[in-house]
Amino acid sequence: MIEFIMQDWLGTPVWFWAAFLVIVIALTAFDLGILHKEDRELGIRESLKLSVFYIGVALLFGGWVWFARGEQSGMEYFTGFFIEKALSIDNVFVISLIFTYFAIPPKYQYRALLWGIMAVIVLRGLMIAGGAALLAQAYWVLYLFAAFLIVTGIKMFFAGDEPMDVGKNPVIRWISTHMRVTKELHAQKFFVKVPDEKTGKLVRAATPLFLALVVINLADLVFALDSVPAIFAITTDTFIVYTSNIFAILGLRALYFALAAMIHRFHYLKYALAAVLVFIGSKIFVTDFLLDGGKMPAWISLGVTFGLIAAGIFYSLWKTRGGEEEDWPAQPEKSAASPPV
Repeated sequence: MIEFIMQDWLGTPVWFWAAFLVIVIALTAFDLGILHKEDRELGIRESLKLSVFYIGVALLFGGWVWFARGEQSGMEYFTGFFIEKALSIDNVFVISLIFTYFAIPPKYQYRALLWGIMAVIVLRGLMIAGGAALLAQAYWVLYLFAAFLIVTGIKMFFAGDEPMDVGKNPVIRWISTHMRVTKELHAQKFFVKVPDEKTGKLVRAATPLFLALVVINLADLVFALDSVPAIFAITTDTFIVYTSNIFAILGLRALYFALAAMIHRFHYLKYALAAVLVFIGSKIFVTDFLLDGGKMPAWISLGVTFGLIAAGIFYSLWKTRGGEEEDWPAQPEKSAASPPV
């Protein structure tokens, strides 16, 4: 048994992975089984307290990585964590639009977020495993990641502020035409039994809460197209890539309720994120072609990433003080029922 846990798996001892999984399972059980046994609305103060707790756990884990695996790994973990945490702020706005469209009350949103994040843990794992396998077979794929980050950053910088139209999502329309979907919520349930219109027999039907969960997971896959290549551009260590991503996401459901109420205060953060993506992508080409394959010191990546994100946050808060930007971005009209069938 001792020999097994000391063996390497994806370049990291098994017991490192086991410790990480124990922490994730314990946090999820604590959250679901103790803090939120019943569906209720999470207040901003409680949301901020939980967010501080989750961020604290993530930082302590990063400190352990630094101590156990060295300064390089520690800085790479923190760089990945800060990038993913900042990108999740944009994710919060999209999730808010989704809940608004499906008219999901705040007391049921936490349940959808919880199951959504559980799915994200698996989906991100598959995406990261696929990325690691590609890089192991062909290092040049990293240049594609880097180019993608640069292009994405430039597009983000010049993109407008138009909100996403959830109703035009083709997956929602497909589900609505191929599955029975109720026109009203049924508390926290994703599926319910309803009478068939023709036979009168009870049949299973999805609820708007399930559709919201599907769209949230689809939105995360889109965001992962930025965050996963970004962290691979920092390090190809699968353990660092996965743990930094998951720890940043774990606290998202707690942070959501605080950020959703003040998302307009982060209007200018997207420009900082755009600069971070361009910097991370450019770093690959600089180190491989200008530095002859030499590595850029990890503290530079961490410092530039943290500095840009912090500048974006503080500038946004300063620029929107007093409510000047309160109406940004425009919210879509609230849906009173399930999407059109």
